[in-house]
Amino acid sequence: MTKNSLFRKFHCGLTVEKAAELCFESVGEVTKWDEGKTIPPICKRLMRLYAGRELDPISANWHGWTMTHDQLITPSGWGLTPDRIMTGNALIEIGVEHDRKAMSTIMKTARNLSKLP
Repeated sequence: MTKNSLFRKFHCGLTVEKAAELCFESVGEVTKWDEGKTIPPICKRLMRLYAGRELDPISANWHGWTMTHDQLITPSGWGLTPDRIMTGNALIEIGVEHDRKAMSTIMKTARNLSKLP
């Protein structure tokens, strides 16, 4: 195993196919990287971003936040999916954050909806 294949597979958690798709390259090109060919810096950065290794460089506001494949992880460890972010924003927009009864009903409904097939 080369340093490149270790980086792709274990550091970033990417398959050859996913790395190729992410970097707009062919599977053959990614295989060459795994064999030792230099990975272009922009592709390495994309791979690290995908793996959640680099959110701090975006701005200081993102310090402590990470991205893990399909979830945004808060500094306190909460995993946020797009649906959760949209729901939270909707609650703020309609001014429900202080109405505990409405929040309770919404959370119960959301839990029940998540159990549907």
